[in-house]
Amino acid sequence: MLESTLPLAERMRPTRLDELVGQEHLTGPNGVIRKAIQYGNIPSMILWGPPGVGKTTIANIIANEANKPFYILTAINAGVKDIRDVIDKARAGARAILFIDEIHRFNKGQQDALLGAVEKGIITLIGATTENPSFEVNAALLSRSQVYVLKALGEPELLKLVNHALTHDNELKKRNIQVKEHTALFNIPGGDGRKLLNLVELIANAVNGDIEITDKLVMEVAQKHIAIYDKSGEQHYDIISAFIKSIRGSDPNAAVYYLARMIEGGEDVKFIARRMVILASEDIGNANPTALVMATTTFQAVTMIGYPEARIILSQCAVYLATSPKSNASYMAIEGALQAVNTSGDLPVPLAIRNAPTKLMKNLNYGKDYQYAHSHEGNFANMEFLPDALKGTKFYDPGQNAREEELRKFLRSRWKDKYGY
Repeated sequence: MLESTLPLAERMRPTRLDELVGQEHLTGPNGVIRKAIQYGNIPSMILWGPPGVGKTTIANIIANEANKPFYILTAINAGVKDIRDVIDKARAGARAILFIDEIHRFNKGQQDALLGAVEKGIITLIGATTENPSFEVNAALLSRSQVYVLKALGEPELLKLVNHALTHDNELKKRNIQVKEHTALFNIPGGDGRKLLNLVELIANAVNGDIEITDKLVMEVAQKHIAIYDKSGEQHYDIISAFIKSIRGSDPNAAVYYLARMIEGGEDVKFIARRMVILASEDIGNANPTALVMATTTFQAVTMIGYPEARIILSQCAVYLATSPKSNASYMAIEGALQAVNTSGDLPVPLAIRNAPTKLMKNLNYGKDYQYAHSHEGNFANMEFLPDALKGTKFYDPGQNAREEELRKFLRSRWKDKYGY
């Protein structure tokens, strides 16, 4: 049993950028955050990324390096009065840094209370969020902040975290702990460094004497101590994952069960609804286009209604999505197209479909030989729309469902053998 009262993740929290694991694109030698600290020109910022990747740590390091008053608020339990108290203190002294954890949980009124102080430079805001700030942070505040995206930790970073803890923590280095297998050790936290260190600490507390960490041992400890493992609220991410995967797997019973778990846990109604909007397109798509309409309407409805009645609307939508035919064809299409863009770069657009607003452009054959589809039989003209280097490339491959089989027949009737439909 470890004697320290502080959690391992807290004992291992870095105090300097050089100690931080991961986020090299932001904090490495050429990282924008490192340069901002070096030049003493720290902007208001939103740190967006999954849990356990260093958002709070980066905020603390910035505050230490900037040597300015530092205030911390958590959106779960802070209100407008708390914000105004910090602003008043900052106004009376030096410009302060205000860190707001889970800023996506602030409502519009709370965010508006920050706006004037950020705009006038009274405070430098650092907000941390696991949610897309485009949806959850109001436009005025977002326009006055830099958004920095943090990445989930990969296997090299996770291994570095574990090894550092085993060799540098005053409690763990008293023990002979060897990592023999790390598949389960890394898979369970899912790129969350804090969750990983919590799991290592659970193992150290569960086993006396020397320890060989194996996949079997990790699974035994994690399952036995799951309640302790999720004491910081990280189960939130496991439940939403189970909810989405249950809908994707066409199981309405499991879907409403995990929905009930989230409702009972006080989950934000918009968070649940937004996830269903994404799923409706990613996992159902054109197999049932009405799914996206249903999910979008659900988001609008629960935003207006709120709990407790919103539970009924959420349930209706979850059941509808779970019982809809599934297709990820649209998702795979855009992923394939993005990969092609990243691989081939900015390929020239065919001249026939370029815009030609000026005489010079027309003289350069912009728009020449363009065939207006509606002037042809069946409203279709057999033209080349892709750049020459990508001719015949198929990004959209209709799924195996009734609706998309009809789309496949339509595309085959138009393009014959060109795309292999």
